[in-house]
Amino acid sequence: MKGRPPVAFLEAAFGVSLDPELLERALTHRSYAYENGGLPTNERLEFLGDSVLGVIVTTALFNDHPDLPEGQLAKLRASVVNMRALAEVARGLGPYGLGPYLLLGKGEETTGGRDKASILADTLEALLGAIYLQHGLDTAATVVHKLFDPLMIDAAGRGAALDWKTSLQELTASRGLGVPEYRVDEAGPDHAKVFTAWAVVAGVRYGGSEGRSKKEAEQRAAETAWRELSAEASDGSGDGKVAGAGAAGVAGGTTGGSLDGKAGSLDGKALDSRAGGAKGSNGRVRSGKENRPG
Repeated sequence: MKGRPPVAFLEAAFGVSLDPELLERALTHRSYAYENGGLPTNERLEFLGDSVLGVIVTTALFNDHPDLPEGQLAKLRASVVNMRALAEVARGLGPYGLGPYLLLGKGEETTGGRDKASILADTLEALLGAIYLQHGLDTAATVVHKLFDPLMIDAAGRGAALDWKTSLQELTASRGLGVPEYRVDEAGPDHAKVFTAWAVVAGVRYGGSEGRSKKEAEQRAAETAWRELSAEASDGSGDGKVAGAGAAGVAGGTTGGSLDGKAGSLDGKALDSRAGGAKGSNGRVRSGKENRPG
């Protein structure tokens, strides 16, 4: 990681070239700008990227789910375009995540800013805004689908609940397993606490999932439990595990707005009949030059 320019890392992570000046702006948090004589911050790019991300995700959900009403589409979008989801995508960029490359002030640096969900989410949106400005909507859509398609698939698979704790509760209720309970441990100093959570279903504990907040850790534990219980149901192994659970006990006891103005205008024509662009067979916005990465 050391010595590798951020531009090379992010070009590899996104699969596109990046203008060095736009990249530096996108990585500049206001704390760093203030400590260095009032440099331009990434907030304008973040504003633009928020809308770019929103319109691409909204278009994909609209085309992929033709039978869903507006309210359910809005819930799906909110489950994909939110601070926690964006921060997880940012942490998953390349082998090191986005955190090491943020330009932060000393105060943010000492209070764990490089892994703060709000900063990671805002910076990712700023980078998407920079990609849109440099390359246009087709390329931005390719990048968004590369990063966010797994989240959209997960959201659609969770049904009406769209958050893991509610989804898990619906799943356990449908199987007569009762209401999930949660166990949470915390460690670390006040400014950098780490929470570890387990979901307990019918006496079986799932998770050991970490988060920067109790809520985040519980959501991750619920996700682990939901996935494992769903997998057990699909391979027929769930009944035996739950049947013995009672005796065993507990082991170890932003978004989506429109773009206005000359630089940020996104209209129906831009989405549906762009020169050199085409929709894929599923209706998603794709680049006309290359297929969206899987």
